[in-house]
Amino acid sequence: MKISVVVPVYFNEASLRVLHQRLAEVAAQVSHSDFEFIFVDDGSVDNSFGILRELAACDQRVKALRLVRNFGSNAAILAGLAHARGDGVAVISADLQDPPELIPEMIAKWQAGSPVVLAARAARRDPPLTRLTSNVFNGLFRRFVFSNFPPRGFDFFFADKKVIRVLVENAGANLYLFGLLLWTGYKPVTLTYERAERPFGKSRWNFDRKIKYFLDAFVGFSYLPLRFASVIGIALAILGFFYAAFLILARIFLGFPVEGWTSLMVVLLLVSGVQLILLGILGEYVWRNLDEARRRPLYLIGESVGAEDDGSRA
Repeated sequence: MKISVVVPVYFNEASLRVLHQRLAEVAAQVSHSDFEFIFVDDGSVDNSFGILRELAACDQRVKALRLVRNFGSNAAILAGLAHARGDGVAVISADLQDPPELIPEMIAKWQAGSPVVLAARAARRDPPLTRLTSNVFNGLFRRFVFSNFPPRGFDFFFADKKVIRVLVENAGANLYLFGLLLWTGYKPVTLTYERAERPFGKSRWNFDRKIKYFLDAFVGFSYLPLRFASVIGIALAILGFFYAAFLILARIFLGFPVEGWTSLMVVLLLVSGVQLILLGILGEYVWRNLDEARRRPLYLIGESVGAEDDGSRA
């Protein structure tokens, strides 16, 4: 039995040695298994890849890929999945907030017949604003996209190689990999844990990345934004027709005077603002279709250690 562990890396030089040590201890606990640790450096400009070279020189199970630039964590994970040769594959972050010690239990669930095992957060020790934005996203995604999405989200999972194959073959531009995992339809088993505080460094997950993450998730797996645009458009049209009819009837039968500039500008600005919002929603879908039609590689590999390098994934 071969187990692959895929780790996306981005400015994680401080945690990599500790993470490798803990993964090695986990591997020693799982009998009759052969492990490989696939680290994917997503364009870090610190010494992350240098440390990965050192780890690969000391441990033949370590394989390291370095993307030519920052393509995003989802693309980095996809690169690791494409190179994984395990019968089962675990995906875990490099920041040590998720416990590698949960992997043996995930493997046990997989061996018992579950093709997908999610490690969901029961609680998290993050700043209040981070918890708030995460809870809003998770709640909306659970309510409007996938009802089996864990209430506090997940980015730590284990999956059978047949599921991994589906992910790699169906990945596209502006990928939200965790949504794609649930989209496959394989019924997941969920384990819970308390997400730890970040022991090293600081998060690179800024506001712009969170907004893109939110849009990729909803536009990629839900028609809700388009349905919202349609409902708003219909509602405004109905209100407009009723208001126009009221003004005409009031003018004809009641001699109601036509008021001036202020009311006209309020209505004009309101309707114009809503129109721009709806055009923006349509633009998000059009842009993603255009991006998909270009068929550009989802990532480019600049250097690899201990792994076969295909250079890219189109």
